[in-house]
Amino acid sequence: MRGIPEITLAVYLDRHSAETLPTQLADQLRTLATQAVLAPGDALPSTRALASHLGVSRGTVVAAYDQLLAEGYLSASAGRSTVVNPQLRRVHPPRPRPRVPRAPEPAPAYDLRPGRPWAEEVVGPAWKAAWRHASAAEVALPTPVLGLPQLRQAWSEHLRRMRAVVRNPAQVAVTGGGREGFALVLLALAGDRPLRVGVEDPGYPSLRRVPVRVGASVLPLPVDEHGLKVADLPTGRSAPDVLLVTPSHQYPLGGSLPVDRRQALLEWARTNKVVIVEDDYDSELRYTSEPLPALAALDDPDDGTVVLLGTLSKTLTPALAMGFLGLPARLVPAIADVRRDLGQPVGLVAQQAIATYLDAGALRLHTQRMRNRYRRRRVQVVDALGDIPGARMYPMDGGLHAVVETRRPEAAIVEALAHAGVRVSPLSEYWSGRGTRSGIVFGFGAANEADLAAALSLIAAEVKGHAGANHEPPPPPPRPPGR
Repeated sequence: MRGIPEITLAVYLDRHSAETLPTQLADQLRTLATQAVLAPGDALPSTRALASHLGVSRGTVVAAYDQLLAEGYLSASAGRSTVVNPQLRRVHPPRPRPRVPRAPEPAPAYDLRPGRPWAEEVVGPAWKAAWRHASAAEVALPTPVLGLPQLRQAWSEHLRRMRAVVRNPAQVAVTGGGREGFALVLLALAGDRPLRVGVEDPGYPSLRRVPVRVGASVLPLPVDEHGLKVADLPTGRSAPDVLLVTPSHQYPLGGSLPVDRRQALLEWARTNKVVIVEDDYDSELRYTSEPLPALAALDDPDDGTVVLLGTLSKTLTPALAMGFLGLPARLVPAIADVRRDLGQPVGLVAQQAIATYLDAGALRLHTQRMRNRYRRRRVQVVDALGDIPGARMYPMDGGLHAVVETRRPEAAIVEALAHAGVRVSPLSEYWSGRGTRSGIVFGFGAANEADLAAALSLIAAEVKGHAGANHEPPPPPPRPPGR
């Protein structure tokens, strides 16, 4: 038919086969139609064009087409192209494919996955204005290797104001989020032998999987109620090449590394030539005091050992997929070399929009509003779960998640809550090996207050029900969570 473009046919004719060439061609066209590669109404090449393409006589193609016309796979009329029969699905109904039985997985009524922020208030006047400005800006220029200069300048100022970290904009790199930024650092530090990467145990599961993906090995390191146990870190040849640490708010247990441990950690890193990657994932979301200065604030900005890993996933939304590295000057060339090879993962329009958003001070205002909202929800969690006999709630000085340890195996609690429509995570999943504690981890940032109250009621009932079967409660927390 006129106006219908011909389709390119992926057919091959074997001249050494016992099957005749017309039969081979008809079989392959029939298979293409059966497998929906050829769709009803598709125009086929003319017999002359297909014969020329296949290097066969026109009679071979005519014979194959005639066979398929007779079977109802093709349709033709005088003066028009041969097409796949528009009624093919009626003439030759497709065979039903066997279905693999699968248990339905309904969406939970209350999805309390840890670490998700309240994103419904991100889009406001400042956000819309920033994206309008970015969409009207010049986009024909190539994206700079380490990111848009305006954005790096804006993040440098943000670090100075909010994290007490002074880094020149030239020491800031834009990344595609936390995992991408961590992978970038590891690739830049890779040498003749695989890297050994130390991680907190327990720790953040998704970041812990990154080293293996880039060919590094993982060394789990213990923590206590204050964070990483610095005095127990390996030294000399046993020391890792890179250490991933969450000093301001240990994930998931919530401890904050004291100043003396921070100083000792920096000294250990300098002595053992270890690069520290400080995951500063939610340190601005603190409720009982002002946010603690970053570990990088104590480090030498030029010849230091700390790389500050930051993202916008907790303060804004993970949908943005944008993060930053605050680098010692000595590491900038290596990071730039890898980025030059791999390319900049964040588009120029998004970078321009966030630069404008930061310059307007909108992120600081949004973070302040969200901190007040999360503080109220934290009170809800503490009121509902803080005094349950037989359960231990870990300190909640900051962040978007809560940890409740119980004596009873966590699998039963998680399963019962899932059946009740509440999605939480097992505490044991946060250890590199076999978890040593039983409990649940859940987020309180992304639920509205009514849904959170309903979910907490279900969690409390389930924890109380299991706790009643255990006469001996877990040991008391190192300090009360506070209100």
